[in-house]
Amino acid sequence: MAELKMLGGTTVMQAAADVAAARERARRARVHKLMMIGLLAVLWWCARQLAGNPVRLGMPHVSSSLMPFLPGIALILLMAVAFLGPMLGMGRSPHVLYRPSEIDISLEDVKGADVVVDEVVKTLNLFLAHKTFKERMGGTPRRAILFEGPPGTGKTYMAKAMAREAGVPFLFVSSSAFQSMYYGQTNRKIRSYFKALRAYARREGGAIGFIEEIDAIGAARAGMGASTNREGISGVVNELLIQLQSFDQPTRGMRVYGWFIDGLNRWLPAQRQLRKPKPHQANILVIGATNRAKDLDPALLRPGRFDRSVFFDLPSRTGRREIIDYYLDKKAHEPELDDEDRRNSLAAQTSGYSPVMIEHVLDEALVWALRRGAESMAWRDIQRAKLTEEIGLGQPVEYTEAERRTIATHESGHAAIAYLAGTTRKLDVLSIIKRAESLGLMGHSETEERFLRTQAEIEAHIQISLGGLVAEELFFGETTTGPSADLAAATNAAAMMVGSLGMAGSLLSYEAVQTGGPANLTAKVVATDEGRERIEAILVENKARVEQLLGDNRHIVEALRDALLERDELIAGEILDVIYAAEREVRGQILDLRPSS
Repeated sequence: MAELKMLGGTTVMQAAADVAAARERARRARVHKLMMIGLLAVLWWCARQLAGNPVRLGMPHVSSSLMPFLPGIALILLMAVAFLGPMLGMGRSPHVLYRPSEIDISLEDVKGADVVVDEVVKTLNLFLAHKTFKERMGGTPRRAILFEGPPGTGKTYMAKAMAREAGVPFLFVSSSAFQSMYYGQTNRKIRSYFKALRAYARREGGAIGFIEEIDAIGAARAGMGASTNREGISGVVNELLIQLQSFDQPTRGMRVYGWFIDGLNRWLPAQRQLRKPKPHQANILVIGATNRAKDLDPALLRPGRFDRSVFFDLPSRTGRREIIDYYLDKKAHEPELDDEDRRNSLAAQTSGYSPVMIEHVLDEALVWALRRGAESMAWRDIQRAKLTEEIGLGQPVEYTEAERRTIATHESGHAAIAYLAGTTRKLDVLSIIKRAESLGLMGHSETEERFLRTQAEIEAHIQISLGGLVAEELFFGETTTGPSADLAAATNAAAMMVGSLGMAGSLLSYEAVQTGGPANLTAKVVATDEGRERIEAILVENKARVEQLLGDNRHIVEALRDALLERDELIAGEILDVIYAAEREVRGQILDLRPSS
């Protein structure tokens, strides 16, 4: 009963599992076999000694008549090896074997994916206690699971951690390694891979096979939902399907023994027929990883094959905070990065980041620290690394003085509206350094993780997009080509309000109109007179609101503009410091203008 409780628990069964017991039995059997071979060798040696024909060690005697032919024989053997070797090795399994001691990742190192870890632990326990689950509960052990999700979300990482926790051999293979230029060799390699899995599983009590990017060999066959059919793919998928049912194949020794029994049974009457031993199912767990699960053949996903799919999603804000803590503890950083608010802010700024991307940003931050001659990263290094990751390297160009002032004013307009209207937004960076196609930028993020948006919040996004255009009009009386991308973003947001969200006086959804392929919502809404008028009304109304806000808070735009012209770039708290200083100055001026009592 205790084992059954552990089987459904949240910790990995190791020493108490069936795999550990099977591994110990296999170890003892190998020791006994070695002792028997050693004993036979000693007995043979003793018999030779007693017979007066002792064993003599040394080079074998070669007749002098054969000596002239030895170079030719050696050359022929070398040519045979050179010619036949590649052909014989062509069907060899392309896997890479990792022993548990070679894997330095455990489930403790998997952060930001608690739900996935919980499911993985349950799957591992079914694998480790397969005999208990089958004999005491009558269940069928899980054969294979599918890891699916965006790139960099930790699918391979998790599989290695599973192998480490299970304490069994881990056979890693990439699907592309199966593919061969010779027809039929791909199938042969797949058979060799599963043969190796069965051998390791029977020798070690269990084995885990991991197939990276399984969609490369498991794509849907023609006539089963696939739009294309690559040469030989049907045969490859068929072979994969067959091998997933091959875990109970008899070993070579059992087949020879069965052949011998069949030969005897030909001479025995029916009532005296000898029974062949039933093969034991090899304890194998196959893990397939892909970010294109919809392209897999449906037969692969049926029960008995990859019958459990585990989705690796991008981490939530809490998950990102765990990942940030995990990596920062391993990397040199300034004391300021130990501040809770700093780390929470970074978790908010990395929305949409995968665990690999977070690690990469922190590594890039260390590179930025080295460039400034420091040995540990600071907050500013992380912000520079984020900008490099998301937009590209800064490419300082020689703006004219007028252009520089215009760009600074434009970006300051965005920032001012984000501060005034974006109550759920947090200012991250303000820059007039050219990156990729952006002459300047204003980065902002959510103050907390959000999955829904209100109409007011969408309108705030539109207002932030229009902030640069209005600032140019306010300070220069005309606009430049700079706001083109901002207008596109504002138009798309307004089109969504009109044609998808029912926030503009109409409940008609333009998304319901499918015209082959993904629908372009903005194009659909703009294509109708009523839709175009509604979009225009939303944009005009929000622009008027932005004009009022910037007109009443001109001092904020001016302060940010001047700070940008002086420093080129402001990071997080520096932006707010400039805004607060400008507001204090204005309040002081108002107090000075009041008549004294």
